[in-house]
Amino acid sequence: MLNINCPFCGARNESEFIHGGALKPRRSETPQELDDDAWIDYLTVPPNPIGPLEERWWHVRGCGKWFTLCRDTLTHQILQPGDDQA
Repeated sequence: MLNINCPFCGARNESEFIHGGALKPRRSETPQELDDDAWIDYLTVPPNPIGPLEERWWHVRGCGKWFTLCRDTLTHQILQPGDDQA
């Protein structure tokens, strides 16, 4: 089990949370310049790196708020801001 530190409630067991997926890159400022393949990739292909990944989490059985955290997808270690992510 992961121990997730909610920025509003403190450390809690992962059973209190729902994973909202990887934080997607911002949409292009000029989407009309994207070809169909690039647009489909943006809409349907989630980031899936090995290593640090920013994710959205919902504290559904707690404060009910959404927040972003950085988790290493290889070790599942939750990284704090300023941790060496290299």
